[in-house]
Amino acid sequence: MEPNAITAIYAEISGQPTPVAAGLTEQLVGGEGVCTVTSEWSQNHLVGGSRLRYLQQWTLLVQHKEDRKTVRTVLPPGPCAPLQGELVCSLSPVRGLRAVVRETAGSHQVLEIWDSQGLRKSLDLTALNKHGRVYDDAQFGGLSWSGCETRLLYVAERIRSGSPESPGKPPSGKDRSVYREDWGEGFSSKSLPVLCVVELETGNVSVMQGVPPHVSPGQALWAPGSQAVFFVGWSHEPFRLGLKFCSNRRSALFLLGLDGHCECLSGEDVSVSVSSPRLSPDGTGLVYLQGRVFGPHNQCVSLHQYDLQSKKTSILLDVVNRPNAGECAGIYETLPSSCWSADSQRVVFSSACRNRKDLFVIDRRTKTLAFLSNNQSEVYGSWKLLAIQKDLMVVCCSSPHTPPTLRVGFLPPAGGAVEWHTLHHPAGTFDFHWTVLDVTPPTEEDNTQYSGLDFGAVLVKPRDRFHGDKIPLVVFIHGGPHSQFPAEWNTTTAGLVKLGFAVLMVNYRGSTGFGQDSILSLIGRIGDQDVKDVQRAVATALQRDAALDAQRLAVIGGSHGGFLSCHLVGQYPDVYRACAARNPVVNAATLLGTSDIVDWRYSSVGLLYSYDQIPTAEALAVMLERSPIIHAAQIQTPVLLMIGAKDRRVSPHQGLELYRALKSRDSPVRLLWFPEDGHSLGRVDTQADCFLNTALWLQQHL
Repeated sequence: MEPNAITAIYAEISGQPTPVAAGLTEQLVGGEGVCTVTSEWSQNHLVGGSRLRYLQQWTLLVQHKEDRKTVRTVLPPGPCAPLQGELVCSLSPVRGLRAVVRETAGSHQVLEIWDSQGLRKSLDLTALNKHGRVYDDAQFGGLSWSGCETRLLYVAERIRSGSPESPGKPPSGKDRSVYREDWGEGFSSKSLPVLCVVELETGNVSVMQGVPPHVSPGQALWAPGSQAVFFVGWSHEPFRLGLKFCSNRRSALFLLGLDGHCECLSGEDVSVSVSSPRLSPDGTGLVYLQGRVFGPHNQCVSLHQYDLQSKKTSILLDVVNRPNAGECAGIYETLPSSCWSADSQRVVFSSACRNRKDLFVIDRRTKTLAFLSNNQSEVYGSWKLLAIQKDLMVVCCSSPHTPPTLRVGFLPPAGGAVEWHTLHHPAGTFDFHWTVLDVTPPTEEDNTQYSGLDFGAVLVKPRDRFHGDKIPLVVFIHGGPHSQFPAEWNTTTAGLVKLGFAVLMVNYRGSTGFGQDSILSLIGRIGDQDVKDVQRAVATALQRDAALDAQRLAVIGGSHGGFLSCHLVGQYPDVYRACAARNPVVNAATLLGTSDIVDWRYSSVGLLYSYDQIPTAEALAVMLERSPIIHAAQIQTPVLLMIGAKDRRVSPHQGLELYRALKSRDSPVRLLWFPEDGHSLGRVDTQADCFLNTALWLQQHL
């Protein structure tokens, strides 16, 4: 297939819009409930090389039936409204006011308040010079409305002052070149966050005082009465470690009054991390997630509840070590900004569950847990909660052959089923066949410390074969390693299947969704257990599906997935005919001093980490032994490397190290260098370039 044809297919696949956030308002009109769903969408625009963001609204007519509400009618949506320059926005829950932080053409950040009559208020935050740039990421930032809707709370960068006499001027003299720590990959502009409050009546902006000096605040929200705020504080002493994709950073939950009094609510245990504080509608309870520090950078976390009246904390849902079949496997991701039922007695969340992502509700009184997807997992392999307001849930559903779909449904009484309504149908589904594979390691590959664990994979393939030929198989490996390939819409997978390949997405032991034991089983066994698991998944797929061509296998992956891809072509040199790796870990020993998550370099090979760690010859030897570079001399497979020059997680020199090792042996290798991209290779033009080159590489060598 010609490059232009591949690009056209990728444009169709990657152009499918995805809902990323939702807000809801409800009012009575003529005695009938009217609910407005406002959804924010993201869509790749390949021609413009940009990622578009837009709003779309639906109006729902709601009917009350005895003890529950149902959606009676869904009115047609209005036209999509593009979001120009918006960094972060928030909808007030009562009056439906819309707060927006927007960047102007002059790089000024402006706070705008919109209502039904148009623009109501506008503040030039940059000109006020009370703080640096407003944070627009989900890790730290967000806009929080006070209960009376007269104040806004947000997070911004602290101004770097040259001296107390000139607080608004940049540092000068001896302080001009002082190194400023940041929070690593993806957060290079974030160092010292501050909590900021806007009084909407007066337009006054102030930076809250009283945050402990050893923590960086974020994920802030108003406490009842609007005289204090809850926030998560991440410890930045003795130095900062990378925070993106890492839920294991030392942190605590705080309550900070407008008078500057600060109290730690989650205790002084330095071995725990917290995130996602969410206040109940009645203001009596707060839930948040808690995990452990160091070790796996992403793991199963517990759901805690804090009673604001008794000031006592209890566990609502504990860490799940090993789930039974058909049960919730625990929580592995952040809570949506709104997750409470209207009566403040239940919490709704979505999380990885084996090879899927599912929707759950837990009752805080009985601690009983239930699925909410109505066993429709054969239609949708992924259910992600975007918001719930007054019991109306907005979810994003998808599967490997169905692009993201927006659905709504009211939370039913305990034991009841949800009546789901689809608001947005994708332009169409694709003629793919997908199935979930459960894989059990043989006895010789069992982990004796965590015996009896299994894992899984998702196989996606064209429904029709070309002229009855067998289908070449691309083995797709996720990074992390503690992440997941749920049975959801995946642009790379869909694009390759559209081109005629079958794709096997492997969730090896250590992936999220299989319990904490599975995650811990990989510690100290990277480069061995995970490599064998992928190879076992490939053998299982070939055994169960005669349509797959065992003579035409390829392997692709990024980060730890690239690490495993390089291992596989080194340890099984006669099996794979092509390899494409994005920002792969190649040599863990040389990566040690250049990664923003140095703790994981120790934990991954089974060594304990402490901030004062000094590398030893023994530790470096273990890291080298676990690395694919030691198998470089055996690699015969043509290797395509895609490297982001601004990668702070996996140094770009990792890919260069393998490139040189292969070049020196005249082994087929090609390297793509993206000077403006980082670890995720997330720019729209970069993603398109990577897909095109990967497809051509597979086509050439398969």
